Amino acid sequence: MRVRVEADGGSRGNPGPAGYGAVVRAADTDEVLAERFEAIGVATNNVAEYRGLIAGLRAAAEVGADSVEVAMDSKLVVEQMAGRWQVKHPSMKPLAAAAREIAAGFAHITYTWIPRERNQHADRLANRAMDGQAPPEPAPRTASPSTWTGATGSPTKILLLRHGQTELSVDRRYSGRGDVPLTDLGVAQAEAAARRVAKLAGVDADTPIVASPLRRASRTAAAVATATGGRVSTHDGLLETDFGRWEGLTFTEAATRDPDLHRRWLSDTSVAAPGGESFDAVHRRVTGARDDLLDRYAGRTVLVVSHVTPIKSLLRLGLAVGPSLLFRLHLDLASLSIVEFYPDGNASVRLVNDVSHLT
Repeated sequence: MRVRVEADGGSRGNPGPAGYGAVVRAADTDEVLAERFEAIGVATNNVAEYRGLIAGLRAAAEVGADSVEVAMDSKLVVEQMAGRWQVKHPSMKPLAAAAREIAAGFAHITYTWIPRERNQHADRLANRAMDGQAPPEPAPRTASPSTWTGATGSPTKILLLRHGQTELSVDRRYSGRGDVPLTDLGVAQAEAAARRVAKLAGVDADTPIVASPLRRASRTAAAVATATGGRVSTHDGLLETDFGRWEGLTFTEAATRDPDLHRRWLSDTSVAAPGGESFDAVHRRVTGARDDLLDRYAGRTVLVVSHVTPIKSLLRLGLAVGPSLLFRLHLDLASLSIVEFYPDGNASVRLVNDVSHLT
Protein backbone atom coordinates (compact mmCIF):
# COMPACT_ATOMS: atom_id res chain seq x y z
CA MET A 1 0.00 0.00 0.00
CA ARG A 2 1.26 3.48 -0.90
CA VAL A 3 0.60 6.28 1.59
CA ARG A 4 1.48 9.89 2.15
CA VAL A 5 2.56 11.02 5.64
CA GLU A 6 2.11 14.69 6.46
CA ALA A 7 3.69 15.70 9.77
CA ASP A 8 4.22 18.88 11.70
CA GLY A 9 5.32 20.05 15.14
CA GLY A 10 5.47 23.30 16.99
CA SER A 11 6.60 24.99 20.20
CA ARG A 12 5.12 28.10 21.75
CA GLY A 13 8.30 29.64 23.09
CA ASN A 14 11.00 27.44 21.47
CA PRO A 15 11.48 25.91 23.92
CA GLY A 16 7.97 26.08 25.28
CA PRO A 17 4.77 24.01 25.42
CA ALA A 18 5.07 21.79 22.36
CA GLY A 19 3.08 19.27 20.38
CA TYR A 20 3.00 17.41 17.11
CA GLY A 21 0.46 16.28 14.55
CA ALA A 22 0.59 13.71 11.77
CA VAL A 23 -1.87 12.42 9.19
CA VAL A 24 -1.59 9.35 6.96
CA ARG A 25 -3.43 9.45 3.59
CA ALA A 26 -3.94 6.84 0.90
CA ALA A 27 -1.69 7.92 -1.97
CA ASP A 28 -4.22 7.20 -4.72
CA THR A 29 -7.46 8.52 -3.12
CA ASP A 30 -6.21 11.04 -0.53
CA GLU A 31 -8.42 9.29 2.05
CA VAL A 32 -7.34 9.90 5.63
CA LEU A 33 -6.26 6.57 7.11
CA ALA A 34 -4.89 7.71 10.45
CA GLU A 35 -4.32 10.81 12.57
CA ARG A 36 -1.92 11.30 15.45
CA PHE A 37 -1.35 14.27 17.75
CA GLU A 38 0.12 14.66 21.21
CA ALA A 39 1.33 17.31 23.63
CA ILE A 40 4.95 16.62 24.60
CA GLY A 41 5.63 19.17 27.33
CA VAL A 42 8.34 21.79 26.97
CA ALA A 43 10.41 21.23 23.83
CA THR A 44 11.86 23.01 20.81
CA ASN A 45 10.28 23.25 17.36
CA ASN A 46 12.81 20.81 15.90
CA VAL A 47 12.16 18.18 18.57
CA ALA A 48 8.40 18.52 18.00
CA GLU A 49 8.86 18.22 14.20
CA TYR A 50 10.84 15.00 14.62
CA ARG A 51 8.30 13.61 17.08
CA GLY A 52 5.58 14.31 14.51
CA LEU A 53 7.55 12.45 11.83
CA ILE A 54 8.10 9.46 14.12
CA ALA A 55 4.40 9.31 15.01
CA GLY A 56 3.43 9.55 11.34
CA LEU A 57 5.80 6.76 10.32
CA ARG A 58 4.52 4.52 13.10
CA ALA A 59 0.94 5.17 12.01
CA ALA A 60 1.86 4.35 8.40
CA ALA A 61 3.34 1.04 9.53
CA GLU A 62 0.20 0.30 11.54
CA VAL A 63 -2.07 0.71 8.49
CA GLY A 64 0.13 -1.69 6.50
CA ALA A 65 2.00 0.74 4.23
CA ASP A 66 4.99 -0.49 2.27
CA SER A 67 5.64 2.67 0.25
CA VAL A 68 5.66 6.07 1.96
CA GLU A 69 5.97 9.64 0.77
CA VAL A 70 6.74 11.96 3.67
CA ALA A 71 5.74 15.61 3.22
CA MET A 72 6.74 18.21 5.82
CA ASP A 73 7.30 21.96 6.00
CA SER A 74 10.43 21.46 8.13
CA LYS A 75 13.40 21.89 5.81
CA LEU A 76 15.72 20.67 8.54
CA VAL A 77 13.95 17.35 9.11
CA VAL A 78 13.41 16.67 5.39
CA GLU A 79 17.02 17.38 4.44
CA GLN A 80 18.44 15.39 7.36
CA MET A 81 16.20 12.38 6.75
CA ALA A 82 16.99 12.48 3.02
CA GLY A 83 20.68 12.32 3.92
CA ARG A 84 21.58 15.66 2.34
CA TRP A 85 22.27 17.39 5.65
CA GLN A 86 24.18 16.00 8.62
CA VAL A 87 22.47 15.62 11.98
CA LYS A 88 24.81 17.61 14.18
CA HIS A 89 22.79 18.61 17.24
CA PRO A 90 23.05 15.97 20.00
CA SER A 91 19.35 16.23 20.85
CA MET A 92 18.39 15.49 17.23
CA LYS A 93 20.57 12.41 16.72
CA PRO A 94 18.48 9.89 18.71
CA LEU A 95 15.27 11.23 17.16
CA ALA A 96 16.66 10.93 13.64
CA ALA A 97 17.92 7.43 14.47
CA ALA A 98 14.47 6.42 15.75
CA ALA A 99 12.82 7.74 12.57
CA ARG A 100 15.32 5.91 10.35
CA GLU A 101 14.73 2.66 12.23
CA ILE A 102 11.01 2.84 11.49
CA ALA A 103 11.63 3.97 7.91
CA ALA A 104 13.84 0.94 7.31
CA GLY A 105 10.76 -1.24 7.59
CA PHE A 106 9.23 0.19 4.40
CA ALA A 107 10.13 -1.03 0.93
CA HIS A 108 10.29 2.54 -0.37
CA ILE A 109 10.29 5.99 1.27
CA THR A 110 10.83 9.56 0.07
CA TYR A 111 11.01 12.92 1.84
CA THR A 112 9.62 16.09 0.28
CA TRP A 113 9.54 19.65 1.58
CA ILE A 114 6.22 21.44 1.18
CA PRO A 115 5.22 25.02 2.10
CA ARG A 116 3.30 25.47 5.33
CA GLU A 117 0.02 26.26 3.59
CA ARG A 118 0.08 22.77 2.09
CA ASN A 119 0.58 21.16 5.49
CA GLN A 120 -2.49 22.58 7.20
CA HIS A 121 -4.01 19.29 8.37
CA ALA A 122 -0.92 18.27 10.34
CA ASP A 123 -0.43 21.85 11.54
CA ARG A 124 -4.01 21.88 12.82
CA LEU A 125 -3.43 18.65 14.75
CA ALA A 126 -0.19 19.98 16.27
CA ASN A 127 -1.96 23.14 17.41
CA ARG A 128 -4.75 21.06 18.90
CA ALA A 129 -2.12 19.26 20.96
CA MET A 130 -0.49 22.52 22.06
CA ASP A 131 -3.82 24.11 22.94
CA GLY A 132 -4.09 21.70 25.84
CA GLN A 133 -0.95 23.12 27.47
CA ALA A 134 -0.68 26.44 29.23
CA PRO A 135 2.43 28.49 28.38
CA PRO A 136 5.08 28.79 31.10
CA GLU A 137 4.25 31.55 33.57
CA PRO A 138 6.84 34.29 34.24
CA ALA A 139 6.25 33.76 37.97
CA PRO A 140 4.90 37.23 38.89
CA ARG A 141 4.62 38.05 42.57
CA THR A 142 0.94 38.80 42.09
CA ALA A 143 0.11 35.39 40.66
CA SER A 144 -2.64 33.40 42.27
CA PRO A 145 -1.47 30.61 44.58
CA SER A 146 -0.56 27.59 42.44
CA THR A 147 -0.93 25.08 45.26
CA TRP A 148 -2.75 24.87 48.56
CA THR A 149 0.57 25.80 50.23
CA GLY A 150 0.27 29.35 48.88
CA ALA A 151 3.33 29.05 46.62
CA THR A 152 3.18 31.35 43.63
CA GLY A 153 4.80 31.39 40.20
CA SER A 154 6.09 28.65 37.97
CA PRO A 155 8.30 26.18 39.88
CA THR A 156 11.60 24.67 38.89
CA LYS A 157 11.04 20.92 39.09
CA ILE A 158 14.15 18.94 40.02
CA LEU A 159 14.11 15.21 39.36
CA LEU A 160 16.61 13.60 41.74
CA LEU A 161 18.12 10.32 40.57
CA ARG A 162 20.63 8.38 42.63
CA HIS A 163 23.30 6.48 40.70
CA GLY A 164 23.26 2.71 40.23
CA GLN A 165 25.13 0.03 42.14
CA THR A 166 28.93 -0.02 42.56
CA GLU A 167 31.21 -2.58 44.20
CA LEU A 168 31.46 -0.37 47.29
CA SER A 169 27.69 -0.15 47.64
CA VAL A 170 27.44 -3.96 47.41
CA ASP A 171 29.52 -4.21 50.60
CA ARG A 172 27.94 -1.11 52.16
CA ARG A 173 31.25 0.76 52.31
CA TYR A 174 31.69 4.50 52.59
CA SER A 175 31.80 5.73 49.03
CA GLY A 176 32.55 9.40 48.67
CA ARG A 177 35.13 10.85 46.31
CA GLY A 178 36.46 7.47 45.19
CA ASP A 179 35.69 7.29 41.47
CA VAL A 180 34.34 3.75 41.25
CA PRO A 181 32.40 2.49 38.20
CA LEU A 182 28.97 0.92 38.11
CA THR A 183 28.64 -2.85 38.33
CA ASP A 184 26.76 -4.71 35.60
CA LEU A 185 23.69 -4.56 37.83
CA GLY A 186 24.32 -0.85 38.33
CA VAL A 187 24.29 -0.30 34.58
CA ALA A 188 20.99 -2.21 34.33
CA GLN A 189 19.56 -0.12 37.17
CA ALA A 190 20.65 3.08 35.41
CA GLU A 191 19.02 1.98 32.16
CA ALA A 192 15.76 1.04 33.93
CA ALA A 193 15.71 4.42 35.66
CA ALA A 194 16.43 6.11 32.33
CA ARG A 195 13.41 4.46 30.73
CA ARG A 196 11.27 5.65 33.64
CA VAL A 197 12.53 9.24 33.49
CA ALA A 198 12.10 9.41 29.71
CA LYS A 199 8.37 8.71 30.12
CA LEU A 200 7.77 11.48 32.65
CA ALA A 201 5.67 14.43 31.57
CA GLY A 202 7.81 17.40 30.60
CA VAL A 203 10.94 15.32 29.95
CA ASP A 204 12.38 15.40 26.44
CA ALA A 205 15.60 16.01 24.53
CA ASP A 206 15.77 19.58 25.82
CA THR A 207 15.50 18.66 29.50
CA PRO A 208 18.79 19.61 31.23
CA ILE A 209 20.66 16.68 32.78
CA VAL A 210 23.14 17.76 35.46
CA ALA A 211 25.31 15.18 37.19
CA SER A 212 28.05 14.79 39.73
CA PRO A 213 31.32 14.38 37.80
CA LEU A 214 32.04 11.02 39.46
CA ARG A 215 31.74 8.07 37.08
CA ARG A 216 28.93 6.29 38.87
CA ALA A 217 26.74 9.38 38.55
CA SER A 218 27.84 10.51 35.09
CA ARG A 219 27.35 6.97 33.70
CA THR A 220 23.82 6.87 35.15
CA ALA A 221 23.16 10.31 33.64
CA ALA A 222 24.48 9.11 30.27
CA ALA A 223 21.86 6.33 30.27
CA VAL A 224 19.14 8.94 30.70
CA ALA A 225 20.64 11.08 27.94
CA THR A 226 20.52 8.09 25.60
CA ALA A 227 16.85 7.51 26.45
CA THR A 228 15.80 11.15 26.09
CA GLY A 229 18.22 12.49 23.50
CA GLY A 230 19.44 15.03 26.03
CA ARG A 231 22.89 16.26 26.99
CA VAL A 232 24.78 15.80 30.27
CA SER A 233 26.65 18.56 32.08
CA THR A 234 28.40 18.17 35.44
CA HIS A 235 28.43 20.28 38.60
CA ASP A 236 31.03 19.87 41.35
CA GLY A 237 28.46 20.97 43.91
CA LEU A 238 26.72 17.63 43.43
CA LEU A 239 29.71 15.54 44.54
CA GLU A 240 29.22 13.08 47.37
CA THR A 241 30.57 13.76 50.87
CA ASP A 242 34.34 13.53 51.19
CA PHE A 243 34.71 10.73 53.73
CA GLY A 244 38.48 11.23 53.95
CA ARG A 245 40.31 8.32 55.54
CA TRP A 246 37.06 6.42 55.96
CA GLU A 247 36.67 6.05 52.22
CA GLY A 248 36.19 2.38 51.32
CA LEU A 249 35.65 1.27 54.94
CA THR A 250 32.51 -0.35 56.28
CA PHE A 251 30.56 1.27 59.12
CA THR A 252 32.07 -1.20 61.58
CA GLU A 253 35.62 -0.69 60.28
CA ALA A 254 35.36 3.10 60.59
CA ALA A 255 33.82 2.86 64.08
CA THR A 256 36.60 0.51 65.20
CA ARG A 257 39.33 2.71 63.73
CA ASP A 258 38.08 6.02 65.18
CA PRO A 259 35.44 5.14 67.81
CA ASP A 260 35.11 8.55 69.50
CA LEU A 261 35.20 10.58 66.28
CA HIS A 262 32.81 8.22 64.51
CA ARG A 263 30.32 8.44 67.39
CA ARG A 264 30.45 12.28 67.36
CA TRP A 265 30.18 12.33 63.55
CA LEU A 266 26.94 10.35 63.75
CA SER A 267 25.35 12.83 66.16
CA ASP A 268 26.84 16.18 65.10
CA THR A 269 26.67 17.29 61.44
CA SER A 270 29.38 19.90 62.02
CA VAL A 271 31.96 17.16 62.67
CA ALA A 272 34.03 16.13 59.66
CA ALA A 273 35.33 12.69 58.80
CA PRO A 274 39.12 12.46 59.27
CA GLY A 275 40.65 14.31 56.34
CA GLY A 276 37.18 14.82 54.86
CA GLU A 277 34.20 17.15 55.19
CA SER A 278 31.23 17.52 57.51
CA PHE A 279 27.60 17.09 56.51
CA ASP A 280 27.12 20.81 57.26
CA ALA A 281 29.79 21.62 54.68
CA VAL A 282 28.09 19.35 52.16
CA HIS A 283 24.74 21.04 52.81
CA ARG A 284 26.24 24.48 52.17
CA ARG A 285 27.84 23.21 48.97
CA VAL A 286 24.62 21.60 47.73
CA THR A 287 22.61 24.72 48.61
CA GLY A 288 24.93 26.69 46.33
CA ALA A 289 24.44 24.11 43.58
CA ARG A 290 20.67 24.32 44.05
CA ASP A 291 20.78 28.08 43.72
CA ASP A 292 22.85 27.77 40.52
CA LEU A 293 20.26 25.39 39.05
CA LEU A 294 17.38 27.69 39.95
CA ASP A 295 19.13 30.65 38.33
CA ARG A 296 20.05 28.74 35.19
CA TYR A 297 16.87 26.72 34.65
CA ALA A 298 14.14 28.81 36.30
CA GLY A 299 10.67 27.44 35.65
CA ARG A 300 11.92 24.30 33.87
CA THR A 301 12.28 20.60 34.66
CA VAL A 302 15.85 19.53 35.45
CA LEU A 303 17.25 16.05 36.08
CA VAL A 304 19.96 15.89 38.75
CA VAL A 305 21.95 12.66 38.99
CA SER A 306 23.91 12.51 42.21
CA HIS A 307 24.58 10.64 45.45
CA VAL A 308 22.86 9.95 48.77
CA THR A 309 23.95 13.01 50.77
CA PRO A 310 23.43 15.67 48.06
CA ILE A 311 19.98 14.25 47.21
CA LYS A 312 19.02 14.19 50.90
CA SER A 313 20.25 17.78 51.19
CA LEU A 314 18.06 18.89 48.28
CA LEU A 315 15.05 17.14 49.81
CA ARG A 316 15.90 18.75 53.14
CA LEU A 317 15.85 22.16 51.42
CA GLY A 318 12.49 21.30 49.90
CA LEU A 319 11.04 20.26 53.25
CA ALA A 320 12.73 23.09 55.20
CA VAL A 321 13.76 20.67 57.97
CA GLY A 322 16.87 20.17 60.04
CA PRO A 323 19.84 17.84 59.58
CA SER A 324 18.17 14.91 61.36
CA LEU A 325 16.64 14.06 57.98
CA LEU A 326 20.09 12.87 56.85
CA PHE A 327 19.93 10.02 59.35
CA ARG A 328 16.21 9.22 59.11
CA LEU A 329 15.67 9.10 55.35
CA HIS A 330 16.67 6.05 53.31
CA LEU A 331 17.46 6.34 49.60
CA ASP A 332 17.92 3.24 47.47
CA LEU A 333 20.27 2.89 44.55
CA ALA A 334 18.81 4.27 41.29
CA SER A 335 15.87 5.74 43.23
CA LEU A 336 13.87 8.70 41.97
CA SER A 337 12.71 11.66 44.06
CA ILE A 338 11.14 14.95 42.95
CA VAL A 339 11.18 18.40 44.53
CA GLU A 340 9.84 21.67 43.17
CA PHE A 341 11.22 25.09 44.14
CA TYR A 342 9.04 28.16 43.60
CA PRO A 343 10.36 31.66 42.85
CA ASP A 344 8.67 33.03 45.99
CA GLY A 345 10.80 30.75 48.20
CA ASN A 346 8.22 27.99 48.72
CA ALA A 347 8.91 24.38 47.80
CA SER A 348 7.05 21.10 47.41
CA VAL A 349 8.44 17.57 47.68
CA ARG A 350 6.48 15.43 45.21
CA LEU A 351 8.17 12.03 45.39
CA VAL A 352 10.74 10.28 47.57
CA ASN A 353 12.77 7.09 46.96
CA ASP A 354 10.64 5.64 44.16
CA VAL A 355 12.16 2.40 42.84
CA SER A 356 9.10 1.02 41.03
CA HIS A 357 11.10 1.01 37.77
CA LEU A 358 13.50 -1.58 39.23
CA THR A 359 10.86 -4.29 39.79
